[in-house]
Amino acid sequence: MTIGKVYLVGAGPGDEKLITVYGRECLERADVIIYDRLINRKLLRYAKPGAEVLYCGKEPGKHDTVQEQIHELLVWHAQQGKTVVRLKGGDPCVFGRVGEEAEVLAKAGIPFEIVPGVTSGIAVPAYAGIPVTHRDYADSVAIVSGHRSEQVDWEAIARGCDTILVYMGAANLPDICGRLMAAGKPSDAPAAVIEWGTTERQRTVAAPLATLPDEAEQAGISHPAIIIIGDVVRLRETIRWFPEGQGGVGNADASS
Repeated sequence: MTIGKVYLVGAGPGDEKLITVYGRECLERADVIIYDRLINRKLLRYAKPGAEVLYCGKEPGKHDTVQEQIHELLVWHAQQGKTVVRLKGGDPCVFGRVGEEAEVLAKAGIPFEIVPGVTSGIAVPAYAGIPVTHRDYADSVAIVSGHRSEQVDWEAIARGCDTILVYMGAANLPDICGRLMAAGKPSDAPAAVIEWGTTERQRTVAAPLATLPDEAEQAGISHPAIIIIGDVVRLRETIRWFPEGQGGVGNADASS
């Protein structure tokens, strides 16, 4: 039997229009689509008639179990000669566990491609009027996982990077801000947290680092969210362009 092929595709940060042209082409020819919890469901309309569409969203505390099942699904469907798309939010190479999936496929002798996507850490701040670099404010960027904040070298990041992007950190926002200040980041450093970025549900809270957790809590900000710390946040007042609060949740902007 002919072995199929797996495409590990980035779906982009939320807005369906931000998937790449090649990513959409992969969806259109897939026999099987295995998709994550945070992808825009509208993208599934590109599936061809008869394609098998499988949900593999991960619930808190069950990531490892679900990930093993995903590995098995990818290998099994490809071994049946199918063209498989593994559809992931954002870019699959940024906290998307694509390396693990690619390793499994390589060991099983399954052909695959990694199809990059627009990562939320860049796109979401852009939709909030915050470029992650700027000639006058930031020449360096750190991308950090907020899921396990106790394992991050916050001192090195606080001292060595102009802009700090934290993925998966909404639940740990007080701890993250506290660790950054303990590592030397000024308490009045500009910061923001952006919920459901690039979608009609987008909301942004901008505030000094010390008060961001309280203001985000008051606004009811939750995951999915991107946290950004750095002087580039100041630019939001001038270049914010995307209308927020269109999804019936209001605009929770508390800019400093």
